Amino acid sequence: MAEFSSNSISIEAPVDEVAALLADLENFPTWSSAIKSVEVHDRDGSGRPTSATVKIEAGVLKDRAKLSYDYSNFPKEISFSLEEADLMTEMTGSYEISGDGDETEVTYRLHVEVSMPVPEIMRKKAEMATIDAALSQLKKKLEV
Repeated sequence: MAEFSSNSISIEAPVDEVAALLADLENFPTWSSAIKSVEVHDRDGSGRPTSATVKIEAGVLKDRAKLSYDYSNFPKEISFSLEEADLMTEMTGSYEISGDGDETEVTYRLHVEVSMPVPEIMRKKAEMATIDAALSQLKKKLEV
C-alpha cells in the first residue's frame, strides 16, 4: 500500500462552501498555482466532474494528468486517482472535510510516483510542498 503524505488546515468557512469549491475543478486555476488548466470529460448526476485532464506545474513536476474523481462520501471527502499521465505513474489523493458551523478542517492526503528514479526523500518533500501550497491557497480563497 502506498504511503501518503498529508497535512491539515483550519478554514473559517462552512463545510458546504469548502466542499463546493473543491468540487469545482474548472475554477482551480483561479486560486491554485499548481493547476494551470482543467478539461472535464465526464460528470456525475449532480454535475460534479468524475473525469478530468489537469495540467499540473508543481515545483519541478510538470505533467498532464487524467484523473478520476470519487464523491461517494461527499461533502466529507473528495478523492482522486490517476487514469493516465505523461510523467506520473501514480497520483492518488483525497480531501477530507469536517467541521462545525463556520469552521472547517481540511486534510489533504497525496501520493505521487513518477516514471524516473527519484529519491524517496525528494518525492515526499515535493508531495508536502504541493499539499502545503494547496491548503494555504484554499484557505486564502475562502477567507476573503
